[in-house]
Amino acid sequence: MVELFTEEWMQGFATHWNAEPELSDALAQIGFNSVIGYGFDGEEQPRGVLTVENGKAVSGEAFNGQTLNWDIRASSDQWNKWIAKPPGMMGLGMAFTSRKMKFVVGDYSSMVKDPRMAGPFIKSFAVMARV
Repeated sequence: MVELFTEEWMQGFATHWNAEPELSDALAQIGFNSVIGYGFDGEEQPRGVLTVENGKAVSGEAFNGQTLNWDIRASSDQWNKWIAKPPGMMGLGMAFTSRKMKFVVGDYSSMVKDPRMAGPFIKSFAVMARV
């Protein structure tokens, strides 16, 4: 198994992201563009970055100072739990309110209030499990 959020892992994530219509096609419908960082709670910077243009992942790479629209953090154990059993909306909401998932950059509350973004966000965890 490839270590989470390494360049190799992020490239695999990008490939699986684009292969999932409930994620990439749904985000393309709203013209979603974003640079998303993923990493571990307590670390100074994220480890991996996914760049999304019009819903499609155009790159998955190691963090190298990119300006982020989103920076999502959790413990290694928590990420591994989500990959083993992808969470639903309630599980993610509990993780956010209990601070098991943190948004260093980005507004979780506004995102989950928009079903056009919330559904794909939840689906992204199922896609992570395929990497």
